[in-house]
Amino acid sequence: MGLLDGKIAIITGAASPRGLGKATARLFAEHGATVVITDLDAGQAEAAAADLPGSGHIGLAANVVDKPACLEAAQKVLDAFGRIDILVNNAGITQPLKFMDIGPENYEAVTDVNLRGTLYMSQAVIPAMRAQKSGSIINMSSVSAQRGGGIFGGPHYSAAKAGVLGLTKAMARELAPDNVRANAICPGFIATDITAGKLTEEMRAQVLAGIPMGRAGEASDVAGCALFLASELSAYCTGTEVDVNGGSLIH
Repeated sequence: MGLLDGKIAIITGAASPRGLGKATARLFAEHGATVVITDLDAGQAEAAAADLPGSGHIGLAANVVDKPACLEAAQKVLDAFGRIDILVNNAGITQPLKFMDIGPENYEAVTDVNLRGTLYMSQAVIPAMRAQKSGSIINMSSVSAQRGGGIFGGPHYSAAKAGVLGLTKAMARELAPDNVRANAICPGFIATDITAGKLTEEMRAQVLAGIPMGRAGEASDVAGCALFLASELSAYCTGTEVDVNGGSLIH
């Protein structure tokens, strides 16, 4: 008996093999969900979906900053499955820039994918969730939103991920009467493709020294929290931010 038996879940930006989205997709599938993976490249999204346990999962191309593409993806899911129960807004990018080095194109790239993409994809699924009077939306923020960067992403990344927190709380308030929940996850330092190879040994040692649990997080650590927020275990949780950071920020 899985926690998500019979549920239809969309996870954005989940084609990367060692990313948070793929780990979340795998865990959801193990718990009985039918998973829709979206990413920029249709082939990669389809391959990632085919790689999941169970059957019936699909991959779609959808650029989250393109609102018509988001609406089209949601419609394809409704046409295929008749409902959308869970959305994980996982698609995101980061850039390790200092404050004065953030150019207009950097600002636009990072805020577009992380914040605008979360808005557009949520807007695409909310009508269906409202109609069925149930749904769970899970947004990826970051510990950098809470502590002002300091690990990897630049100040524009902190700003975008802080924006995700504000958006999540406002969404939660507005959608609650229709039994649609919205929550955010704030991962700390997680070993994924985004951070792989970007840190010197010295930087890595410094980061780990600031984590009471003494280890980097794994993608599966974040996936476990997403499973909780997607399932009925968290039926009375909305507007929350769940910290997954090994104790690196205790507040």
